[in-house]
Amino acid sequence: MKYFSPKKWKDTEIKFKEKGNKYKKINRKNKKGLKKLISNLFLIFLLLFFVGGTVGAGYYTWLMKKLPTPDKIINRQIEQTTKIYDRTGEKLLYEFHGDQSRVILELDEMSPYVEYATLAAEDRGFYEHHGFDFKGFIRSILQNLLTGSKVGGSTITQQFVKNAVLTPEKTYTRKIKELIIAYQLENKFSKDEILKMYLNEIPYGSVVYGIESAANRYFGKTAKDLTVAEAAMLASIPKATTYYNPFGSHRDDLEARYKYVIDAMADEGYITDAEKEVAKKEDVFSKLQEKAAAILAPHFVFYVKEYLSEVLGEQVVEQGGLKVITSLDLDMQELAERAITDKKDLINSFNATNASLVALNPKTGEVLAMVGSLDYYDKDIDGNVNVALRSRQPGSSFKPIVYATAFSRGYTPNTILFDVETTHPTIIEEDGYTPKNYDLGEHGPVSVRKALAGSLNIPAVKMLYLAGVDSVLNLADLLGYTTLKDRSRFGLSLVLGGGEVKLLEHVGAYAAFANDGQRAEVVPVLKVLDSKGRTIYEEKIKIKKALDEEVARQINDILSDNAAREYVFGANNYLNVGFSAAAKTGTTNDYCDAWTIGYTPELAVGVWVGNNNNHEMKEGAAGGVVAAPIWNQFIKQAVKDKTAEFVKPKAVITGKPILDGEEIPGSIVKIDKYSGKLATDFTPESFVIEKTYKEVHNILYYVDKDNPRGPAPSDPTKDPYYNAWEDAVRVWAEKNNFVSELPPNGYDDIHIPANKPQISITSPENNNSVDRTFTVSVKTLAPRGVSRVLYYIDDSLLYTSNTYPFYGILSLPSGIGSGFHRLKAVSYDDIDNSNSHEININITSGAGSSNEFVWISPQNNFVISSFPINVTFNMPRSENVSLWYKKSDNADYYKIGEKQDPNGYTSIPWSGSGISSGTYTIKAVITDGSDVKEKEMTVVVQ
Repeated sequence: MKYFSPKKWKDTEIKFKEKGNKYKKINRKNKKGLKKLISNLFLIFLLLFFVGGTVGAGYYTWLMKKLPTPDKIINRQIEQTTKIYDRTGEKLLYEFHGDQSRVILELDEMSPYVEYATLAAEDRGFYEHHGFDFKGFIRSILQNLLTGSKVGGSTITQQFVKNAVLTPEKTYTRKIKELIIAYQLENKFSKDEILKMYLNEIPYGSVVYGIESAANRYFGKTAKDLTVAEAAMLASIPKATTYYNPFGSHRDDLEARYKYVIDAMADEGYITDAEKEVAKKEDVFSKLQEKAAAILAPHFVFYVKEYLSEVLGEQVVEQGGLKVITSLDLDMQELAERAITDKKDLINSFNATNASLVALNPKTGEVLAMVGSLDYYDKDIDGNVNVALRSRQPGSSFKPIVYATAFSRGYTPNTILFDVETTHPTIIEEDGYTPKNYDLGEHGPVSVRKALAGSLNIPAVKMLYLAGVDSVLNLADLLGYTTLKDRSRFGLSLVLGGGEVKLLEHVGAYAAFANDGQRAEVVPVLKVLDSKGRTIYEEKIKIKKALDEEVARQINDILSDNAAREYVFGANNYLNVGFSAAAKTGTTNDYCDAWTIGYTPELAVGVWVGNNNNHEMKEGAAGGVVAAPIWNQFIKQAVKDKTAEFVKPKAVITGKPILDGEEIPGSIVKIDKYSGKLATDFTPESFVIEKTYKEVHNILYYVDKDNPRGPAPSDPTKDPYYNAWEDAVRVWAEKNNFVSELPPNGYDDIHIPANKPQISITSPENNNSVDRTFTVSVKTLAPRGVSRVLYYIDDSLLYTSNTYPFYGILSLPSGIGSGFHRLKAVSYDDIDNSNSHEININITSGAGSSNEFVWISPQNNFVISSFPINVTFNMPRSENVSLWYKKSDNADYYKIGEKQDPNGYTSIPWSGSGISSGTYTIKAVITDGSDVKEKEMTVVVQ
């Protein structure tokens, strides 16, 4: 309260004197005028009194009609704070409020120091006056008149009226209203009732209203637990909430005020002097909690608010003082947040900035954990956005929904599909749609179990066609997806993530698999109590059958089979957690989204990794690489020892080999590759190939896609996809030596005895003696012509002759000793029909003893039709060999060439330049030191 300073009183007195002096001057000039003036003023005063009384009475009547009654004031709707709790109802997650954060308490629910401090600070005569302090009121009016400033002199009752009912402007009309209502309240309610209303309504700064909200906001505790010093500080704030903000810049003034309040409490006898000294020494500022109202599980809390706003209305949620008991398991929530933050470096290493996790109870649908982003408060990644509720492409994690649809329509986990590159005809794409596997490879015929476990894309697309896009979307509706309603958008790419889904709904769908096909609607709230503690909303578990339990168990069996996915993911992958858990990963082609969704019978968990702005991650940022490690860590810690086994599905036998996983048996047949007919005993091994014959067809050859267990189609080509699928199978079969036809009926009629060559060795003769280097002459012919003759000593091939007359020039290796040996010549035609002749020969010289010159090519009397040619000979050891030629009718020799230190087979080129037709002598001059020898032969040049 402001008081007049001596200076102000002096200024007023001076002005009064000045006016008085002026009046005195007027009085000296005209005393009669003064009497007339007094008379007139008296008449005016009487007139004004009657008029003022009449107007005042009318004004009072009008004012009373405008004022609310005390009953309306007390029964008005008061905004109260809604509190969000975890599933225990004990751990506070956050408080929601509208413009005012408020919790209503009874006086006995507050610390007594709250009342003492408030009375000492604001209204020490509260229990004596009747709504207003008359002396204080007159004092404030005088000050207002004399200084022009509008100051207060309000009691607690008046302050309550001002804050609860009236507008905050400072006018005399509002002040009169305040006095009238305050007086009426005092006559209607007890002092304690008025004090309770005041303490529950008075502002304590910003949107904090009422002592309970203030205690929680500034000290993180309830009003019942406030100390003397804390109560004194809070009681100091309402005088000027902005100026005395505990987190503001006027802490010194606030400290002086709350210590003044502590002194006043002692003066009034509310506390002892000892208590006063302890309280004044207490460091209250160090106990302030600037983030006392920090939010736990922020994305979940705001999801709950949105959920309840739709059910109860936003105003009720924000202002109804509700106690909301949610489904959240705070311990599990902390595990989820830690799993994501622990893998932050891994995520960032793949150029990803964000991750989200949702955990549900499959049997109830209760949300046990929800992490909407890596950091709610990180603006750079739009951390406040709850990715769990945003639509993202799921990649291959949508495949189980497609396969479950197919199982519902009669297909089985053992169904055989061809994982071979296939171009599907489409209306939109002129060149068709050709999906690729993640590894860009093919695996041929695979079972559905293997295809789903290994996340093969090509069979998945075929399965979507077989199951039907509409049928898949029907199941998606039953599983709770809300983002796939516009069916015109979707085609075969749906199975690879072509339709966006929300993580929360995706996990909810997988939870139906865990619950044997029973889908529990997602439940974030268990119960809601009003401000009086009455239950106004209680969630009931809503379960609907989405698919047959055997179908769900088939999916569970595949997704929990680590051995089935080992061929792609390896044995030690992040989906293998050491207990029975089913899981599926997903990755978009552009690496914008990476997923892992998995579950046990009692917990379903989904993880997404990526960037909110859709920027691509690094290549290789697959679901099994960046999302699965988070899923692995969380589910291991969350499930612990409470694991249960999935119920095994029943064996399915349809009687159709293609649905029961029985590949059509084939037969391996030896074929003559020249004739294409069955090989015989006469077919040379070099012309024998083995072919596997079986009828290899795509699944549409065996089943009607809409009735797979019914009769096979009479004309499978009527299916628009048959030819494309069949062509792909045929190409794969040819590449892998599978023949989709019956084996030939006829036998090889080319390799027959009649076509065998004839051959006989003419030189040397049987049992002749030979040196270690010698020439073999043969006589051979064949119906198809002779292509070559091979020469063997004791089954060791020593020489091959490819030109007529097929002489064999043999130089025996050192391993063949002297004595009798077998000499064999084998004659072949162009398709390896063959025949042989062999004799015995006696090798007379020891191993390595021969050093004779032998002509190899051309042979004696050979006809040369063109040049150049190589003249080849065998000379084991010598210093030099030179070759010369002369025409038979000429005595002069001309040099062909020479070779220094020849060692074995040696060739010297003969260009034939200047050679004319005729008979020529070729001479070899062999020089070995002083020993010179000559060897000659004759050739004919045409």
